[in-house]
Amino acid sequence: MRILLVEDDECFAAALAEALSDQWYVVDVAKDGEVGWAQAQALNYDLILLDVMLPKLDGISLCKRLRTHSYGSPILMMTALDTSYDKVMGLDAGADDYVVKPIDLPELLARVRALLRRGMTSPSPVLEWEGLKLDPSTYEVFYQNQPLRLTPKEYSILELFLRSGRRVLSRSLLIEHVWSLDAPPTEDTVKAHVKSLRNKLKTVGAPNDLIETVHGLGYRLKQSS
Repeated sequence: MRILLVEDDECFAAALAEALSDQWYVVDVAKDGEVGWAQAQALNYDLILLDVMLPKLDGISLCKRLRTHSYGSPILMMTALDTSYDKVMGLDAGADDYVVKPIDLPELLARVRALLRRGMTSPSPVLEWEGLKLDPSTYEVFYQNQPLRLTPKEYSILELFLRSGRRVLSRSLLIEHVWSLDAPPTEDTVKAHVKSLRNKLKTVGAPNDLIETVHGLGYRLKQSS
């Protein structure tokens, strides 16, 4: 899942983005309200984490603008202003939830999970392909009932393959969907992650070419004849 973090405190934003990335989320960071607005229009985010005190366009105004333009994803506001009036302002602007700085990280992550669950119209189904099973609700992956221990990036790549079926995925498309905008990898890095994923699948008995290379185009899942 992809999260947009709109926060002008660079140190706090970097620490929070790292914590969210450790929880398997792809995180993009915007340093002011106008950049946040532009990114929210350009990409599909599952949730927005929005600071109230922002340069160029404050968080309350950005939240109102998003809701006025029928933006439906959950918005979680963050602020150092701890009064009932400030909370009412944020919620009336269209925020779904509100947390006060300094942030308690476990609580924030729990609120993020709750909002993401609320945003789902139905539980995420288990994804399956040729003996491979991936459960998006628990982040568990099995091949022929044997568990796979994957890194967050390997998991995200495999989930994208499973959601895409026989569609060929280019390296540039993998970069777009799996990595954040401010830290795009080289194509060699993508190749290395795919190679590592193949090796882990091989250790639990999956065919060497379960993820096959389509030369000149990218990768796709192979279907047995």
